[in-house]
Amino acid sequence: QVQLVESGGGLVQPGGSLRLSCTASGSIFTFAHMGWYRQASGKQREWVAIIPNAGFTNYADSVKGRFTISRDNAKNTVYLQMNSLRPEDTAVYYCLGHLGRTDYWGQGTQVTVSS
Repeated sequence: QVQLVESGGGLVQPGGSLRLSCTASGSIFTFAHMGWYRQASGKQREWVAIIPNAGFTNYADSVKGRFTISRDNAKNTVYLQMNSLRPEDTAVYYCLGHLGRTDYWGQGTQVTVSS
């Protein structure tokens, strides 16, 4: 059973930073790619960033230059470093792992950007 567990969310002031972590129950090498999505209250879930097993990372325009996705294969963990946070970044952030024909999701972690 594949499990993804996010952590690192919280309350931060505008302009602040947070680092989210997503730890998999097994090797993240098994995933063709992993990514982060977010869902604000009353809105649809949207893609934020992706990191493939091989290749280049990619970001939504709304976070490009502010967020960085990375991975530590030895720790089976994918990170999302979020800098220069804005109130519009407030959402539940979900980790995704794509394996075969299946997308696996974590339970989500709340990020709130507010003064």
